[in-house]
Amino acid sequence: MSETPDRDEQRIASRADLLPEEESAGGSEDPLAQAEQILQESDERTEHPEEAGEEYTQTSTPEQRPSVE
Repeated sequence: MSETPDRDEQRIASRADLLPEEESAGGSEDPLAQAEQILQESDERTEHPEEAGEEYTQTSTPEQRPSVE
């Protein structure tokens, strides 16, 4: 998935707008850097779901996920 630099910047700027739960948790010291990291990890999981790991609910079955006790 190849994005143009302008498109990447638009995605990052859009994701840098904090979600309500992020705001209530105290926000972010660097929302743009946080957004860039989130989107990079998301792109990696999208491009290579088999490597995403069991900790991501989008790419694992309930049986594969670590139990929460």
